[in-house]
Amino acid sequence: MKFGITQSFSCSYLPDEQEQLLVYAENNDFQAWRYSQLIQVGFRRSGEQIYRPHCPACKACKSVRIPVNAYTPSRSQKRLLKANQGFRVQLVSETKSTYYPLYERYITERHADGSMYPPSRTQFDNFVLCDWMTTHYLEAYDGDKLIAVAVTEHMGALSALYTFFDPDYSSASLGTWMILMQIEEARRLGHHYVYLGYYVEGCQKMSYKHKFLPFEQFSDNEWHLFSKNSKIPT
Repeated sequence: MKFGITQSFSCSYLPDEQEQLLVYAENNDFQAWRYSQLIQVGFRRSGEQIYRPHCPACKACKSVRIPVNAYTPSRSQKRLLKANQGFRVQLVSETKSTYYPLYERYITERHADGSMYPPSRTQFDNFVLCDWMTTHYLEAYDGDKLIAVAVTEHMGALSALYTFFDPDYSSASLGTWMILMQIEEARRLGHHYVYLGYYVEGCQKMSYKHKFLPFEQFSDNEWHLFSKNSKIPT
């Protein structure tokens, strides 16, 4: 396999750090199959690019996944499941015209201080879409109103790429709830894991990924299991 290393650039999670990425550099008919292998050793996808952090001076980013058959919701997550049981979810495999306006509003109202602001349709398409695999979307509805979309991937597991939702529903904790829905979807499909991307030590926005127990975290080239009785890594 061929890989390349990007130049250093400002880290979008830790403002005092510089970031580099290890990027899978091949492009062939086996791209989706190769990605299903690479995600098991800490890689992620953004658009067409398959990458993993490769920062010489920082090891804060660690891939996290949930073993869905062992996972049990916490008390607060059980309350959330009960509170949101009136919402409806469905999994689809085609992008809809209703997605981008919801994404644009979400980024503008919730993440105007982040690297994805200001949003644009080109940015959205380049981030979500991919020619060599089918992107799936877990939609959430309140009646007929689309209130959240979780962009997710199927490759022998589910990979939670990104979730955006209606800011008017902030009290419904839709970010957490959509992960819970993806766990349920993974069980229904017979998958063993839901990949959550990177937990970043020192980044408060990523702290929620340690709230789904048990979880596995990739470090030193292997997965380590953390349960309710484990000392949770910081």
